[in-house]
Amino acid sequence: MTKWSGTISRRRVTALLGGAALALASFGPAAAAEGQLRIAKQFGVVYLLLDVANEQKLIEKHGKAAGVDIKVEFVQLSGGAAVNDALLSNNIEIAGAGVGPLFTLWDRTKGRQNVKGVASLGNFPYYLVTNNPNVKSIADFTEKDRIALPAVGVSVQARILQWASAKLWGDKEFNRLDKISVGLPHPEAAAAIIKGGTEITGHFGNPPFQEQELAENANARIVLNSYDVQGGPASSTVLYATETFYKDAPKTYRAFLDALDEAAKFVTTNPEQAAEIYLKANGGKGDRKLLLEIIKNPQVTFKVEPQNTLGLGQFLHRVGAIKNEPKVLLDYFFADPRVAAGS
Repeated sequence: MTKWSGTISRRRVTALLGGAALALASFGPAAAAEGQLRIAKQFGVVYLLLDVANEQKLIEKHGKAAGVDIKVEFVQLSGGAAVNDALLSNNIEIAGAGVGPLFTLWDRTKGRQNVKGVASLGNFPYYLVTNNPNVKSIADFTEKDRIALPAVGVSVQARILQWASAKLWGDKEFNRLDKISVGLPHPEAAAAIIKGGTEITGHFGNPPFQEQELAENANARIVLNSYDVQGGPASSTVLYATETFYKDAPKTYRAFLDALDEAAKFVTTNPEQAAEIYLKANGGKGDRKLLLEIIKNPQVTFKVEPQNTLGLGQFLHRVGAIKNEPKVLLDYFFADPRVAAGS
């Protein structure tokens, strides 16, 4: 099996989450300083824009242009729950996770820390892949199956699976498959699907892990495509932050968004170089041909403007997963000309 990413530092995760309980209890605002930027990212090609920005020092470049020296730190985590805890405990300024975790935190911090979206990382179809020959659709999963995803009930994969379940069985049954879902980092879940013989018979992943599973296990096939549930191309993975950071560190915030926008343009026009950057950032090993196919996939778009995110938030409100109903994009995204026209 090809390894696409490094392992998570458990010590680092523990340090990040140490103050989360206090933050969750108080929701007290924390001061934000210009020039400090700690960014949480997870696994997969969906974080390619961050890899490019890091490799080319784009954040630092745009910071200097704005008159501020920015110290950038990237933190590797897995799962929206861990990322949200890190943001609430003030151990990061920018959270990288699914739009599902964004809606969860936007809802819980409304009127307090006021967490909102910063930008999209692009549009990618996410596949629920199975190696169980008896599973043709999500209706075929049984209590003997286990579906791996980044965080049960919280990750964007979990939320899309809930949305698909609601469409199949009705809103009251939206969380029907949560009981057979397990939280597992994408690299480990992909290994289980490819190897077979474990309790993991499904993996709701993202690129390149889902493509790797389909390429390396002849029994693997797609059970669910996120675009089919969301009604077309959608920005499932996003970046978000607290209102304090948005207001107190405007130069750093703007430099980050400028860098991300430049990275998106670079990947679009230089897919070969972007592939090399991703491979370098993720251990130097991987199927370069498969990676390029993902980057050049017509269904994949690299851009900071979010697309087709509102529907998931409205679904979550309808089934009671969040209390506040998002009605327009700027309810849950910070205002910026590069994102304001999104959906």
